[in-house]
Amino acid sequence: MKSRSEINNESLQKLKRLLQLFQDALSGKEHDYTSCSIRRAVLLLAIPMMLEMAMESIFAITDIYFVSGLGADAVAAVGLTEAVITLLYAVAVGFSMSVTAMVARRIGEKDPEAAAIVAGQTIWIGLFVSLVVGLIGIAYGADILRLMGASDAVIQQGSGYTSIMLGGAATIVFLFLFNAIFRGAGDATIAMKSLWLANGINIILDPCLIYGVGPFPEMGVTGAAVATNTGRTIGILYQLYHLFDGSTRIKLCLVHLRIVYRVMFRLLYISIGGLAQFLIATASWVILMKIVSPYGSAAIAGYTIAIRVIDLTFLPAWGMSNAAGTLVGQNLGAGEPERAEQSVWKTTQYNAAFLVTVAIVFIVFSKQIVGLFSSDLAVIQYGSDCLRFISYGYGFFAVGMVLIQAFNGAGDTFTPTAINFFCFWMIQIPLAYCLAEVVGVGPQGVFVSITFAESLIAIVAYFLFRKGKWKLNKV
Repeated sequence: MKSRSEINNESLQKLKRLLQLFQDALSGKEHDYTSCSIRRAVLLLAIPMMLEMAMESIFAITDIYFVSGLGADAVAAVGLTEAVITLLYAVAVGFSMSVTAMVARRIGEKDPEAAAIVAGQTIWIGLFVSLVVGLIGIAYGADILRLMGASDAVIQQGSGYTSIMLGGAATIVFLFLFNAIFRGAGDATIAMKSLWLANGINIILDPCLIYGVGPFPEMGVTGAAVATNTGRTIGILYQLYHLFDGSTRIKLCLVHLRIVYRVMFRLLYISIGGLAQFLIATASWVILMKIVSPYGSAAIAGYTIAIRVIDLTFLPAWGMSNAAGTLVGQNLGAGEPERAEQSVWKTTQYNAAFLVTVAIVFIVFSKQIVGLFSSDLAVIQYGSDCLRFISYGYGFFAVGMVLIQAFNGAGDTFTPTAINFFCFWMIQIPLAYCLAEVVGVGPQGVFVSITFAESLIAIVAYFLFRKGKWKLNKV
């Protein structure tokens, strides 16, 4: 039997190894994720990716926190705008799926030059998408809010916010696409640091521009859009510096910006599944917001706050899932499909442990958490209900998001598309409408439909993943 001192010594050694692993994950050093232990590979990628996505979620939660002082109409404007911007997120994330898959596969094949060519084509795709969305957003900000069911008071207060957020589409698109390049290459630390920088600036500028602190003008809710776009722009400049300075696995040169139609068409082809996959998912969120909006600004604000809080944990969990996608891509490129599968199951274990822990906190303290963002009792009630109901499915969510990212990492973006179409459009939307309008339980019916559909995604993805056809996918 071990003595107390031996037990303490072993615990100390484990803590030291964990701290060293954490330090290695954040150091930015190159690692071969196809040869080190699977546990180490998962954690080396997952730690910076989780922190990266946590920073992305802080963008949303920061705006809500500071805007909430302007009242429920201001929060509703942000919520309705974000519901529309999720469509842009869908486009950006859809393209980023193909970017990560192709870059990871080339890195796994030990061909960084081909990976750089993929990165070059990505820039042209991003420019086109940004231009189209930006022009529409600038011209039709107020009309978009009206289409979403906003009241005249919400439109008057929030149209500037909507126009600037959509007009600055490039800051969203390129932040996602460049980080997809870094993630696919295994340079997750650069992706993480770019969002740290962008968020830090946003947090500083938000209260200054919303409330006119010091020499800054008082811009109201519009100031939140200016702050967010400014922070994201500086984050993109940081990413560009590292793409071109030659210090990472992807060493981008001007020659790589030459259009290579074969590579671009392949990127676009794989992106079709990714775009459809996330457009289906985010269009569902937009429709859910439309079902909630007739119940008033309090319901919209409560739903918006709860979703932002949920994003604060979902996005880090999605970051861990991204680690599975990168490992699948690189290991398939290295000819190690069984190692790719083992990486997915190991990531699933960690993700489930994380989200279930968070769910317990959210269920127990839902009212207190929502109360941090609003003192309106109606807003708190709607928000806490949403937070609790969705948290009940967190264990399923953890499994589903890792498996979906594993398919995407293999370049099989069409299987998740089919899953999303069935679970969101065939199940979630009809269920939400039926519960809210027909049964008459109101917004709470929408909250229940979210948990049910996301749980179903996990079950369907599990059975399809076990079949193993994704291992044969060519990228």
